[in-house]
Amino acid sequence: MTPLDVAWQDPREQVEVTVLLANGRLAPRSFVSRAEAEAWARPDEGEQVVEINATCACDR
Repeated sequence: MTPLDVAWQDPREQVEVTVLLANGRLAPRSFVSRAEAEAWARPDEGEQVVEINATCACDR
């Protein structure tokens, strides 16, 4: 398989779901889905589920 055999993916679509902790740092783990992140987050303590795009400056 050559690099050209891999389907191109738009970097704007490479979004990661994570949790912004109350102290302003991102959670030290990754999440498979937004639902998983929402189940892990503690909004009553100031945590927020966020979607980020680390590839480009086109966060959603």
